[in-house]
Amino acid sequence: MEAKGLFESVPNFSEGRSAEAIAAIAGAAASGGAHVLDVDPDRDHHRVVISLAAERAKLIDSLMGAVGAAVEQIDMRTHQGVHPRVGAADVVPIVPLGQSTLAAARELAREVGERIWSELRVPIHWYGEHRSLADIRAGRAVPDLGGPNLHPTAGAVSVGARLTLVAFNVLLPELDVSQARALAHSLRESQAGMRGVQALVFELPGGRVQLSMNLFRVDETTPADVVAVLTRRGVAIGRQELVGLCPAIAAGEVAAGRLLEGRLAGSAARAGALRCRAYGQAHASEEHVALAARLEGEAAALDALEIDQAELLVGAERAAALAPVLGAAKVLDGELEAMLGAAARGLRAAIRQETAAAHSARIAALDRRLDAV
Repeated sequence: MEAKGLFESVPNFSEGRSAEAIAAIAGAAASGGAHVLDVDPDRDHHRVVISLAAERAKLIDSLMGAVGAAVEQIDMRTHQGVHPRVGAADVVPIVPLGQSTLAAARELAREVGERIWSELRVPIHWYGEHRSLADIRAGRAVPDLGGPNLHPTAGAVSVGARLTLVAFNVLLPELDVSQARALAHSLRESQAGMRGVQALVFELPGGRVQLSMNLFRVDETTPADVVAVLTRRGVAIGRQELVGLCPAIAAGEVAAGRLLEGRLAGSAARAGALRCRAYGQAHASEEHVALAARLEGEAAALDALEIDQAELLVGAERAAALAPVLGAAKVLDGELEAMLGAAARGLRAAIRQETAAAHSARIAALDRRLDAV
């Protein structure tokens, strides 16, 4: 059983205040068949980040629906927010999951961009390898598809492929904007700062100063690493927040209940529950109806997975065990199998050596199960 490529997309839409508009965009994404893992609005940035996962065809349909809804719901002529943006559907990144490759993600991104332009007539910027979002937002690039004029109300969409990253914000209560910008400059990888760090500073309402970062080398620099560096420099740290989800390998306290792998496994369990309930009702199978209830409980627990090592190990075991359960119930397909495999392997990768040594029998059993998939 094989999915036709498993991918995540984390589109950023220029709407963070209207619950109705956000629901319409997220609902359009779900109606295309993708799994909606998270919806994370921000009133100050006037922006919502929606995390989706699906095989290729479903993800394309879901992104087209969500971008189409954003074009209907958002008017950039009246949009105001602290985050830089060029469009209603501002950024659409495609991220490979499981066995999918970055090259495959780039091909998918091209198809999404081409369809947005051909069907919605919203110009497209390609970003990533040769052009940064900063260049696009600063007006240093014209659209690659459409243009040079932007859509009158929806602007343009920046589409590209990338690996998993962590979007992490920190309030700096004792720094002014100038001091915070100097700090951000010193942290950036491009300025010989920390590996895998991109950083901007925003002045939020009420005089709050926010350091906003993308951590794009998640196996090298985590939110905890950034906090440690700030602490060593004597920088006072206020509220910390994650934007969207966090891969387990980079998870710290701020990521509790917001693990990418937990949401992947939870969404797969929830989909399995829906299928079991439908089968049980259609075939008068009490066994399937009872399994659906258990799967719904499992989905809730996985969605809220904590970040301590014991929880990560339990989460990996649960995700790995779900595939044979769904298979036995005849509700497993390639997409759900790929989601559960990516979740279990991601959680397994976050288990430290000392934890593995303390639970060697469980780890060996987990690794055998993962090797068999």
